[in-house]
Amino acid sequence: MNTEILLNKINEEAQLFEKITLGEMESVKLMDRMDVKYLIPLHLLPYILNDAREFYKLLEINNERLCTYETLYYDTEDYQLYHSHQSGRLNRYKVRFRNYVGSNLSFFEIKHKNNKGRTLKTRIKQPNNFEEILNNEKAEFLEKTTPLSAVELKGNLMVNYKRMTLVNKTSKERLTFDLDLTFIKDQNEVIYNQLVVAEVKQEKLGASPIIDVFKKYNLRAGSISKYCLGVMSTDRDVKHNRFKTKFLHLKKIITQYDSFARTGI
Repeated sequence: MNTEILLNKINEEAQLFEKITLGEMESVKLMDRMDVKYLIPLHLLPYILNDAREFYKLLEINNERLCTYETLYYDTEDYQLYHSHQSGRLNRYKVRFRNYVGSNLSFFEIKHKNNKGRTLKTRIKQPNNFEEILNNEKAEFLEKTTPLSAVELKGNLMVNYKRMTLVNKTSKERLTFDLDLTFIKDQNEVIYNQLVVAEVKQEKLGASPIIDVFKKYNLRAGSISKYCLGVMSTDRDVKHNRFKTKFLHLKKIITQYDSFARTGI
């Protein structure tokens, strides 16, 4: 089964969900949250969506349920923000500019993982203009919000993908599935169309229907972030000792998918 046929199946499953709008999602923004990530082989996603449909609604924007995201991440020249993640430090930051294509909205965003393991997200609305150097408004927001210096940061990695966003029908929980991941740094482009990065977002980590579904398919929590995966994939000289096991797991998923694509098994 080729990727195009599989994506059609995923879209068919997505259409079966009860929909939710952006306005209806206001109560589950979860800008202060706990989250956990999973790496999922693409060929499992139709089955996971089928199992999840009873418990979740799916975001629809302008009749689209698989929405395009374009993101430029910022870091220092020597990858200080990446290395904070690679070394497992808490009180660490991600800095990015993101264009939510389907809703025609763009934001400069800062994600802070604090020393209690919570993710705190702040952002300001911006025109859709990808800039390698932070403008005055972004720089001021960054330095008011973080201990980082704006002059030391520049855009270093584009991350593009398509996302499905699910919202729990009965509790304050969101779930995202990111697929067709594309990483671009300078002239280097790496595409992972064999896997899905899933993220479960809750006020506090607890029981969840989707985590039960993941267990059914022997999926374990603990994937790396899209930014760290992108850095590792586009710059093979960068240190990634802490991520080696997860990177090997990613390669195993790709091998499994390639086998599935050839045989359908």
